[in-house]
Amino acid sequence: MDESTRRAYLEAMGVTVWVPRGSRGTDADTEETARAASSVPPATEPSPGTSTGPTSLPEDDAAAVTSFERSAATSDVASMDGETLRRTILGCTACGLCETRTQAVPGVGSLTADLLVIGEAPGQEEDRRGEPFVGRAGQLLDRMLAAIGLDRQTVYITNVLKCRPPNNRDPRADEVQACAAYLRRQIELIDPKVILSVGRISAQSLLETDETIGRLRERWHRFGPNGAPLRVTYHPAYLLRSPGQKRKSWGDLKAVRALLAD
Repeated sequence: MDESTRRAYLEAMGVTVWVPRGSRGTDADTEETARAASSVPPATEPSPGTSTGPTSLPEDDAAAVTSFERSAATSDVASMDGETLRRTILGCTACGLCETRTQAVPGVGSLTADLLVIGEAPGQEEDRRGEPFVGRAGQLLDRMLAAIGLDRQTVYITNVLKCRPPNNRDPRADEVQACAAYLRRQIELIDPKVILSVGRISAQSLLETDETIGRLRERWHRFGPNGAPLRVTYHPAYLLRSPGQKRKSWGDLKAVRALLAD
């Protein structure tokens, strides 16, 4: 993506990029991006589901595996290909949400994507259309992805929960667990280079923590069967309500971009 196009997407997000007079480069961005990339923990024998600081992983790998992932060891789901998994999610009756949904929302995008985006749960419009992140929040997510040279065809977008909770309430723990095997298999099939956890509920569910999203941001975590680097950022719906936080999300996206380019 050329610089003028990238800056146009950033302006659409509400982020103003200052460029020094006489300079057409992006030295400041490059320097910050390099710093972000250098803080990624090493990928040697990572611990799935582990929340870490900038430079290290816990020594006790067994203790670091979350119950979210332990509960995902469902043999039938673990052997499914992408299309079988999608059909299974569409017909799932594992929890009571099957009685109130219009349709399940498996996900959208490329099963060979380098970036996996995980939100919390479908909303009303997603439930109606069967696609995650649509409406105004979805349009903002599209602009966020475009700002780092990606789109819905080159990433994979899904949610922790595959069905809409009534009245868009927060997902319950048993509902999250009912979907855990599906998400785990999606991660195994895609084997993403980076995971972007979007929103508080997504981050807290995946990392099994009650830490605030503010504390979970700006550092790398590990998640999934192969311990993929995971970055936390704000949900686009929150950014629409709090546009002053868009610059912070842009910092998260630059860290993701740096790691994808590495």
